[in-house]
Amino acid sequence: MKTVLLPIHMQWLPNDWRPRVVAVDIDGTLTDNNKRLNTDAVLALRRLEAAGIPVILATGNVRAITYGLWRFLQLSGPICCENGGVLWHPQWPETVMRAKGEEAREAALWLAEEIPGLDPQGIESNAWRESEWCLFPSEDLQLIKEKISQSRWSHLKVIRTGFAIHLMSPDLSKGKGIEFILDRMNLSPQDLLCVGDAPNDLSMFELANWSIAVGGSFQEIKNAADVISPHPHGDTFQPLVDAILNQ
Repeated sequence: MKTVLLPIHMQWLPNDWRPRVVAVDIDGTLTDNNKRLNTDAVLALRRLEAAGIPVILATGNVRAITYGLWRFLQLSGPICCENGGVLWHPQWPETVMRAKGEEAREAALWLAEEIPGLDPQGIESNAWRESEWCLFPSEDLQLIKEKISQSRWSHLKVIRTGFAIHLMSPDLSKGKGIEFILDRMNLSPQDLLCVGDAPNDLSMFELANWSIAVGGSFQEIKNAADVISPHPHGDTFQPLVDAILNQ
C-alpha cells in the first residue's frame, strides 16, 4: 500500500462531527481520467464499512456496472445510478425507477439530424441505460444545449461530466436520488458526507452536511465543496477515511 502524505494542518472534517453514511461518485473520483480504479480507495471504503459506516455509490453510470463495483467493494449501502434515475438495494422489494430513458434517446436521434456528425448511439454503456441517454463527451456541448433548448425536448437537462454528455429528465439528480435513499435508511442529510468531481455531483454537495472535491475536479465542484483534496481522484480516500475513523 502506498503512503499518501498529508499537508500540515489539513482538516478534512468539521470539529466534533463524523458521518453516519458516505456517498461516493465513481468515474473521476474512485477512478482516474483513464477509468482505472484506485486500489487504495477500495481498501479505504472497505475500512469505512468495517467501522459500520455504509457507503452509497452515487454515479451517472448504469446499474450493471455499478452493481459489479458495489459487489467487488463489499458495500452495504444502496446504489444511486444514472444520476438518481435508478435506485437499488438487495433488501428493497423493488428497484426504484425515477424516470424512463426513451425520451432522452429520442432527443439524441433528433440531434443527429440537426448536428452533422453527431453520434446518437453515444457511449457504450447506453446498452444498459434505463433512465437517461449519454452522448460522447467530445460532442459540441454548447450546440447541443442550443438545439435542445429550441426543441420539444427543451425540458430535458443537458449535463457534461468528464466521461459523457447526459440527456436527462429535469426531475433527475444525484441529490434527489440520495435524499430518497436516506429516507429509506432512516438517516438525514446532516448524517451525510459526499465525495465527487463533476457537475452532476453538485446536487449531492448541496444536500450533504459535508462535501469533498477530489483533486482534479471541475472548478464548479471545487467552488461548491467544503474541502478540496490535495490528492488526485482515488488518492483522496486513504487520508479522508483515516480522518473519519479518528474523529
